[in-house]
Amino acid sequence: MLTLQSYLTLSAIIFSIGITGIVINRKNIIIVMMCTELLLISVNFNFIAFSHFLQDLSGQVFVFFILTVAAAEAAIGLAILVALYRNKKSISVGELNKLRN
Repeated sequence: MLTLQSYLTLSAIIFSIGITGIVINRKNIIIVMMCTELLLISVNFNFIAFSHFLQDLSGQVFVFFILTVAAAEAAIGLAILVALYRNKKSISVGELNKLRN
């Protein structure tokens, strides 16, 4: 039988993979966005685990709000990437810094 600690450990591993991906790869914005999604998934996993073990549905309801925000973030981020690629022919994070000038 799986315990709460098992779920929290898995969530911590997913969270650390997301943080590591963001820290190591700062050049490709698609990978940075994927790692941000991993962070949100690990937080959702914590909410669901605590909601299940505490027999309270409020954590599971809160997950739907986080998923909605994550979907909106992905849609806006991909729209920005498409616009950046059309203008600069690159999706490098360095190209985003050049847009300030």
